[in-house]
Amino acid sequence: MEGAFLSGQMLIAMPGIGDPRFERSLILVCAHDHDHAMGVAVNRPVEGLTVPDLLERLEVRTTAEMEDDLVLMGGPVEMERGFVLHTDDYRAEHSVNVADGLALTTTREVLEAMGRQAPSPRRAVLALGYAGWGAGQLEREIRRNAWLTVEADEALVFDADHETKWSRALGKLGIDPKFLSAEAGEA
Repeated sequence: MEGAFLSGQMLIAMPGIGDPRFERSLILVCAHDHDHAMGVAVNRPVEGLTVPDLLERLEVRTTAEMEDDLVLMGGPVEMERGFVLHTDDYRAEHSVNVADGLALTTTREVLEAMGRQAPSPRRAVLALGYAGWGAGQLEREIRRNAWLTVEADEALVFDADHETKWSRALGKLGIDPKFLSAEAGEA
């Protein structure tokens, strides 16, 4: 892992991760360097809270017909703060590139864009909170087999089939989840 940063990759929580907040989580790593890592879970919907409902609560005016996409629980840090992962066809002043074709924006401007026809992102998900790691922490967790990594793709980030995202991510690596064990060892 030395010198290998995972921005734009997805973390797949392994069975036995040891933290119920991350069981079967799929997290898009948005930033990773020597000092920290930050990501947003993309498969943990907040039941009963839709994006249009949240925009209405925040008094964001909407002029576009919106799907009833569920808001996601992005992670246990700053759960009152919104993080929008979106296609990079939309850019705000403070948007950050995450991966090829993907960006992250945390300003109200992106919420307003989601509520109108154009300019707006082609695809977007809204998450509350994020997952964060201190210097070297994520690398240590990967070495102890808490996470696997896989390339991000639009379906894993944006589609609404949250129940199967974790197993589909494992499938991209050729792994059948029913053969995974919570026990880890070293060769």
